[in-house]
Formats: sequence, structure tokens, C-alpha cells
Amino acid sequence: MSDYKEGTKCIQAGYKPAGGQPRQVPIVQSTTFHYDTSEAMGRLFDLEDSGYFYTRLQNPTNDYVAAKIAALEGGCAGMLTSSGQAANFFALFNICECGSHIVASSSIYGGTFNLISVTMAKMGIEVTFVEPDCSRQELDAAFKENTRAVFGETIANPALTVLDIEKFAQAAHEHGVPLIVDNTFPTPINCRPIEWGADIVTHSTTKYMDGHGAAVGGAIVDSGKFDWMAHADKFPGLTSPDESYHGIVYAEKFGQEGAFITKCTSQLMRDFGSIQSPQNAYLLNLGLESLHVRMPRHCENGLAAARFLKEQPQVEYVSYPDLEGDRFHELAKKYLPGGSCGVVSFCLKGGRSAAERFMKSLKMAAIETHVADSRTCCLNPATSTHRQLTDEQLQEAGIPAGLVRLSCGLEDKEDIIADLEAAFSALD
Repeated sequence: MSDYKEGTKCIQAGYKPAGGQPRQVPIVQSTTFHYDTSEAMGRLFDLEDSGYFYTRLQNPTNDYVAAKIAALEGGCAGMLTSSGQAANFFALFNICECGSHIVASSSIYGGTFNLISVTMAKMGIEVTFVEPDCSRQELDAAFKENTRAVFGETIANPALTVLDIEKFAQAAHEHGVPLIVDNTFPTPINCRPIEWGADIVTHSTTKYMDGHGAAVGGAIVDSGKFDWMAHADKFPGLTSPDESYHGIVYAEKFGQEGAFITKCTSQLMRDFGSIQSPQNAYLLNLGLESLHVRMPRHCENGLAAARFLKEQPQVEYVSYPDLEGDRFHELAKKYLPGGSCGVVSFCLKGGRSAAERFMKSLKMAAIETHVADSRTCCLNPATSTHRQLTDEQLQEAGIPAGLVRLSCGLEDKEDIIADLEAAFSALD
């Protein structure tokens, strides 16, 4: 399957039915699984055999779809979670513990910023945020003796900054820790962070991967390239005995390509239970089958909208990586040569009140706490998704009060622009 193009993987990867099996990925809507002997089930609980015993940990439907996403990202193993937030938390907490430190880009989704800076801080995990376009010297200065991971978003939501993946990966590796990259906005159709040095990739599958706003979910993909045993003192959860599983050492028993996802599944999913439902995984797979067809249209519409918005006198600035003159345009050409995404951020000169009046005047684009599906929608992050941040934090994250995040769907671009044009007329 690794020899196939991404479009073929969208359709064919992850599940290959044998004779007489369902052609479509089956929905295994069952909490439990039957075994003839307690010994057989016991071997599963001891991680001696692979299989299923309770859907809170694993489910065949989920595993088929996770395998497809892993193939698309060029990873060795993957798992599904109940949401993108759960995916990011699991990816970080799988290698962090009380007393650990994280280096993270400051330009990330507000919910993830809050997760790392507030919730994980209560667990004794500290963070140092750096600008996504910081110098290498500034990045190196953020590391500490107890740093265990570096985190960023390929394209930040909603600031639309582009992460210099190679720079962050090189710094992470020189300090003996992995780089975790949230690749939600570009999807593996437009960028595969593992090819640029990322070790772990996460997704909110709720967005473009699902594509229809039908099912909440997340995913984690392991590249299998980070050598945990070479940095054994930093990652005792992977390199020392886990007494909750009879003293198993994950990095020894499952190797470099299996340790991370196995621990994340058997330990964190066991204890937190943030599993994606099999029904949602089935819907996600339907979305994945058309991902390679949809992403170019999203990018086409996004660029058309960005060019239109740039010419409007009521707009202070437009952020869109594919737009000529954007400060991240050169990085976008490097990491996203086929296009970035359909999301455009722009700041209205009148601040919050102008943003509210503008959005209220839209007819086709809906005001939604969502982004990246087939229908055009928008929101003002300062009063919705990022309202938990202070004005200082909003500014640090590149999200001023008048910012509008526009997610261009799959409609005709002429209709999207006409809707925007009418809304601007209402501001005059």
C-alpha cells in the first residue's frame, strides 16, 4: 500500500476484506467480544496476543480506519480518539508526567492552548510557548532539562501561521525529544509532517477528514522513527516496567514502531476511555474516501475568497498561507505546495462589533462553532472558541478581537464571494 498515491490510499488503505467479508468497513457495534476460554482472554489482558476484549480500549472498526490514516500520513501505527482534543492530550500525556515540560508554538487552537497551559499545568506539567516564526536561538532557549515534547500545528487554527516543521524537528531531536504536530487543517493530502521530521501526528478528524460535520473524532499516528530507548531516562513510561501490565517494558516488547501506540491504547485509553464510537469511525471512513477530491476544491475556494477580501477597504489584513504576500507564503510553498486549506482569517477594522455585524449580514455562510467541512461557515474566535483567553493571550496567539475565521466549503466560489460582498455592503 505504501507504493500507492494518496488518493488511492484514501479509498483502499486500512481494510482489505477476504472472501465473503463485507466490502465496506463493517461497523462492529459491540461493547464486548466473545472468547471460548478465560485463558484466551487472559492473554489479551497480558498483551501477549492481539485482539479485542472491550471497545473502551479498541474496536475493529476503529482500527481499520486508524490504519488508513496511518497509511496516509506515512506512519507505522495509529489510533482513533473521541475528539481532536483527546488526541492531543493523549499524544502529550503518553510521554509526559508530573514534573515534565513541553515546548509549544504559541500559535495554536485556543482549546489546545488552554489544555496545555491550564489543565495540564494542574497535573504538574509546565509549558514554554514560543512564536512559530521564532529564531532557532529563541527556540533552543525554550528547552529545559525536563522537556519531554515539542508541539505545534502545521497550519494554526485560526491564525493560519505555518510551522517550520524542519526547524522544530531538528531542535526537538537535538534535545532528545519528539516533535508532535497537529496536521488537522492541511490533512495528509496537502502535507505529511513525518516526511519533514515530525515523530507523532495528530488530527481532529471532525474537520476535513470527516468533511460533513457529522462525527466528532480524533486520531494519533506514530512515525515509528523516534528511538525511545536511546533516551530512556526521559521516557520511563515507555522504557521501564509498567506494573499495571505485569512489568511490561513497551519499548522492548513492542519495539520502536509499536511502543507509543500500544502504551497509549493499553494504558491511557484504558484509564481515560476517550474512544471514538464505531459509528463515528464508519462515518469518518466515508469522508476519507473523498478527501483527496475535496481538498483541492477547498483550497481553490479559500484562495479566491482571500484575494477578494484583500481588496476590501474594511479589512485590516488577511491571513492565508497561499496568498501572495502573506508572511508565511514561502513556508507554505515549501510544506504545502499543493495548497493549504479552505480556511481564511481576516481582521475587520471595527473590531468585535464590526465582526458581529458582518457575520450577521451573511446569508449563505453560517455562524458556527465549526470549521473545515463541506458548508461555508464563519465565527469570531475572540467571542467563541478563544473566549477563555485574555486580550494579551489573544494578541500572543495572533487572534485580535476583530478577527473572523471563514471556512470556505465546497460551494461555487462565485456564490461565496457574492455572500461576502453583500455582507460588506451592510457595513457601509
